Order: sequence, then C-alpha cells, then structure tokens
Amino acid sequence: MQSKYVYPAVFTKEGEQYSVAFPDIEGCYTCGDSLVEAVSNAQDALCLMLYDMEESGEVIPAPSDALEIEKSLGDNEFISLVSCDTLEYRQYFDQKAVKKTLTIPSWLNTLAEREGINFSSVLQAALKRTLGIESNVARG
Repeated sequence: MQSKYVYPAVFTKEGEQYSVAFPDIEGCYTCGDSLVEAVSNAQDALCLMLYDMEESGEVIPAPSDALEIEKSLGDNEFISLVSCDTLEYRQYFDQKAVKKTLTIPSWLNTLAEREGINFSSVLQAALKRTLGIESNVARG
C-alpha cells in the first residue's frame, strides 16, 4: 500500500496571508497567516484528505504536472509541491488499541509464557516486519 505522496498545491498570497488549494484533491483547501504556517497546514490537510480516501477505499488521483498548473496561475499565485506520509499519520494519531483473538499451539504458548514473552509486542513486531514498516513514530 502506498503511503507517501507528493502533490502540487496552488498558494495564493492575500495580503500577509496565504490560501492553499490542491487541484487534484477535491475539497482540499487550507490557509495560513504566514507562508510557513500555510505550508504546514497544507501538509496536514493533504495527509488528512488522503488518509480519509484510503480508509473509504476511494481511488487516489495521480498528481498533475506542476508545470501545467503553473501556466494558468494569476499574479499572486505560485505552485509548491507538498508531501505527506499517511502511514506516519496513522502511527502518530491512531494509537487506539484493538483486541484480536488468535490461536497458537499449546506447547508454544507454554514456552512463551515461561519466558515472560509479551504476546502483543511480538505480534506487533511481526506484523510490522511482514508489512515492511521499519519506523516506529514516537508521539510527543
């Protein structure tokens, strides 16, 4: 499953503030009181929209060519590429525990319990390894 994305965003300078729109992602808009804030908000908005699309099984559109979008911009507008990682978003914001029931052979259960193995930790590590998830995003 893809989790890293890069999309062109149209930034419009409005006085000291900036509004941001993503031409490829319907309804994805944000703004900021400064350019730094607008870029940060754009990353958040893009990630949240793409995460929601992934969760609902929607087809995620391919990003447009930024050079093509640039041809239609007005005087106070410019293009910037904005990236996000929906896997990182999931790891950071979705820390809710989910109970799973599983079956293992009795002999394996006995040996693991004797060693004081935390079944939940082992399962998490195995799932991450199987899914190719290398990082563990720390909250904070």
